[in-house]
Amino acid sequence: MEKAEKPPLALNTRAPGAAPAASGKLRKFRKLGKDIVKNRYLYLLALPGFLFFIIFKYVPMFGIVIAFQNYSPFQGIAGSDWVGFQHFQRFFSNPDFMLLFRNTMGINLLNLVLFFPLPIIVSLFLNEIRIESYKKLIQSIVYMPHFLSWVIISGLTFLLFSKGTGLVNQLLVYFGAEKIDVLTNPHTFWIMIVVQSIWKEAGWGTIIFLAAIASVDPGLYEAARMDGAGRLRQIWHVTLPAIRGVIITMLILRLGHMMDVGFEQIFMMYNGAVSQVAEVFDTYVYTVGVKQGQFSYSTAAGLFKSVVGLTLVILSNKLAKKFGEEGVY
Repeated sequence: MEKAEKPPLALNTRAPGAAPAASGKLRKFRKLGKDIVKNRYLYLLALPGFLFFIIFKYVPMFGIVIAFQNYSPFQGIAGSDWVGFQHFQRFFSNPDFMLLFRNTMGINLLNLVLFFPLPIIVSLFLNEIRIESYKKLIQSIVYMPHFLSWVIISGLTFLLFSKGTGLVNQLLVYFGAEKIDVLTNPHTFWIMIVVQSIWKEAGWGTIIFLAAIASVDPGLYEAARMDGAGRLRQIWHVTLPAIRGVIITMLILRLGHMMDVGFEQIFMMYNGAVSQVAEVFDTYVYTVGVKQGQFSYSTAAGLFKSVVGLTLVILSNKLAKKFGEEGVY
């Protein structure tokens, strides 16, 4: 009689001597612990930053639950009634929603088109300065406005462009020209806000791009010069491709703030004559939340901003990876 064939033995998919998954995780924790002990001073240096984000960024996120409640400060979060998406429905059906969306997106699109490329351009120009002392002087001058508060910048704007006593209008009258209305003209408000942002932050934004340019291999420039490339061609064919990853990363992060305009800047420049073009989500949340005490409703509006920003970051990051870039994560 023929012997019955034995069933095939189950294959052991785990390699000989391989540790279980739990053991692998344990080794990772041990490795992390050894790294913390070895670089304890670096971790200690980073500790204040970690604590800042945990205390002021992550812990307050628990408060977003009041967007789904009729929150009362006297009853607290635990005692307030749950209403689901009622505040979101009210927010989206509010006639002011489209006005807020239009103003916020309009200002941010102008910032994206006019403001975002400027730090890159300024960085390229600064990199071409060969006299080191002159380069440092120019850098200090363009960095300086970043350290001014929006209160000071708005005050300077009023001193320069006030229709009655502004320096610019006085000069125009002196030379026989007509006065210009910048502060109370709805047609120029968005441009004024973007110009303020450019003057204040464009220089400071060059720091990251200058650091990226400094890491470019000098041999690439040498090879380009040997091929007969001038300065402009070196910038176009060497510098810009080398810092493309940094540019895309900064663009993705910038898209995450498409619903943020900057409360302080808009609040300082706000007036009744430009209310139809100056009311944005940030000022609206302040008005209904702080001044009118509608905490749940304003939290719903703020949560909408955050969700849109997060969605834009995720989508733009996936799009960047689809085209072969590294993205943010």
